[in-house]
Amino acid sequence: TPAYDTVVRWTTRERAVKRALLNATGLDRARRLMDVGCGTGTFVIAVKRRYPHLDVVGVDPDPKVLERARVKARRAGVDVTFLPGSATDLPAPDDAFDRVTSSLVFHHLTSDQKRRATGEIARVLTDGGEFHMADWVRPANVLMRVLFWSVQLLDGFDTTRDHADGRLLELLAAGGLADVTQHRSFATPAGTVGLMSARPATAS
Repeated sequence: TPAYDTVVRWTTRERAVKRALLNATGLDRARRLMDVGCGTGTFVIAVKRRYPHLDVVGVDPDPKVLERARVKARRAGVDVTFLPGSATDLPAPDDAFDRVTSSLVFHHLTSDQKRRATGEIARVLTDGGEFHMADWVRPANVLMRVLFWSVQLLDGFDTTRDHADGRLLELLAAGGLADVTQHRSFATPAGTVGLMSARPATAS
């Protein structure tokens, strides 16, 4: 946990990726946002700084990570709610958020967990709500594929195989989302990160 922010920053081009995710999410039109797998709170703190009108909730299963996030939010002087919970069992009622985001979380989930997490995201989104995600996608070239081996060795081949094989968008659609689209990609020291969006299937 103490090294988490530094490792993520340098291996994933975190600043560029999360800036692009923030710009793509259309938060000037939103009221409530949930960030799934918020980690130490870097993204939700940036969201609240730019859009102080938003009700922002970060969810993560690791209590130590959440405590670090709360400390960072207090130091930043922003009001963010942090809740314990997993991507496959989100601590929120139906239709509670008009935006849900996730950064580098889905590659920690099995295929079945990805589908279940997608169903949970669709459940908590309002009609007309949007899901925006950044995560590893099919490597853009041979070099990116070789670099992505480091992620697979660290996080496991079972959970990352869908990403290496380019099946992530298919799994999002199977889990209950529609208009699933990859908008852009980033070459990083550990592979290719894609920026994606989707809507609840009932709103398509």
